[in-house]
Amino acid sequence: MPSKNFIVAIELGSTKITGVAGQKNHDGSFTVNAVVREDSTTCIRKGVVYNADKTVQCITNIINRLKASMKTEIAQVYVGVGGQSIHSVRNVLVKELADSQQVTQDLVNELMDTNRAMDYKDFEILDVVTQEYKVDNQFQLEPAGIECNHLEGNFLNILQRKRYYHNLNNCFDRAGVAIAEMYLAPIALADAVLTDSEKRSGCMLVDFGSETTTIQVFHKNILRHLAVIPLGSNNITKDIVSLQMEEADAEKMKLRYASAYTEANEIDGSLSYSIDNERKIESRKFIELIEARVQEIVQNAWYQVPVELTDKLVGGIIITGGGSNLKNIDVAFKNHTHISKVRIAKFVNYNIHSSNNDIMAHNGMMNTILGLLAKGEINCAGENIVEQQDIFAPKAPEKEPETEQKPVRPAEPATGSGKVKTAEEKAREAAAEEEERRRKEEEERKRKEEEEEEERKRKEKKGPSLTSRLMKWLGTFTEPDE
Repeated sequence: MPSKNFIVAIELGSTKITGVAGQKNHDGSFTVNAVVREDSTTCIRKGVVYNADKTVQCITNIINRLKASMKTEIAQVYVGVGGQSIHSVRNVLVKELADSQQVTQDLVNELMDTNRAMDYKDFEILDVVTQEYKVDNQFQLEPAGIECNHLEGNFLNILQRKRYYHNLNNCFDRAGVAIAEMYLAPIALADAVLTDSEKRSGCMLVDFGSETTTIQVFHKNILRHLAVIPLGSNNITKDIVSLQMEEADAEKMKLRYASAYTEANEIDGSLSYSIDNERKIESRKFIELIEARVQEIVQNAWYQVPVELTDKLVGGIIITGGGSNLKNIDVAFKNHTHISKVRIAKFVNYNIHSSNNDIMAHNGMMNTILGLLAKGEINCAGENIVEQQDIFAPKAPEKEPETEQKPVRPAEPATGSGKVKTAEEKAREAAAEEEERRRKEEEERKRKEEEEEEERKRKEKKGPSLTSRLMKWLGTFTEPDE
């Protein structure tokens, strides 16, 4: 049995793959014990695996470094799914009922199952968010028990390209790493940085990443839209590279001088920024270069908001991710949208304990991986790693038992397959298991009936017992009553 309880989460980003191991505490906080990173620029592009061999190597390195840090085998991991191919599609299913029939839960489940069975060419349904049900002319979240003639189910199906989804599963399979659960990274992020009031009143969450920007729109506590656009802060860096400089130097210039918005009266026409020892660029030209790209990203993000919700975002706009550190990014969103309420989410809503500088930097870059860590419920620890020790070395004093950590559910047996079943596969397996259970019950019932019938026939064939025949024979000698 493993002697430690911890959860392992892995996020596959466009510039780095991040793995963390942490524990849940009794007070609801989290302790992050280990953080490791691997460069992914050669194997992941816009959040999608395009070089499987190098991705497998990165995953293997992540697991080995976590095992060395925790001194414990890793039985399974939680994985976040994201990337350019993820998007949402609304689906409406209608059921006409006769004579004001009462809606039953079975009827609701039938609509849900029909939606789950939808076939999208080249795409896999990763998750389904029920919007609401239209019962005649009224919208209801729970229609069961209501009489109506017309029932309409509104669903938001979140899709990803099948090829990308299976490539990701195969990478973990080849690395010999079992997946405890695969979560949608954007939804894990939303649960980690948004407040209940923001989701309820309506808000737009923008994850400003390196190569992609993910947009989520919430209203009445329900996810209404999800989209990923192939633009990020790295596009700003590439624009600076067009000034004929190395990408590393362009990144430094972006971090030092770039601003998403600059007031016209603040621009100094005589000021220049040094590109190298010999060349300079006018500050005005540099500012225009940055603002043009930022405006493109903001306008594309705002375009993703459904028209019927643009005036219902009372909770405002929440920006997170590495790109949220760009100076005046909140002002840029205010100027290019009609939303005046803009918040930058630098950290998650949970209380985190860690000695790692990246975790405690509060720069929005670790929010997604911390959201995935918070989703975990199953213990990911395997057996302790036994190290060779010098038998003549003095023994280290024993540590006091730790009581502050909240126990995590015991680890479930890891299959090592590294595959996560889709909703359709899970539904088919559940139906098959139910059919198998019924078949066995029917066979058991028939077997018992056959045994009872054989016992009855055996008794009839055998006739009266010896005792009954003897009593009958003795009865012939009984004296008659006087």
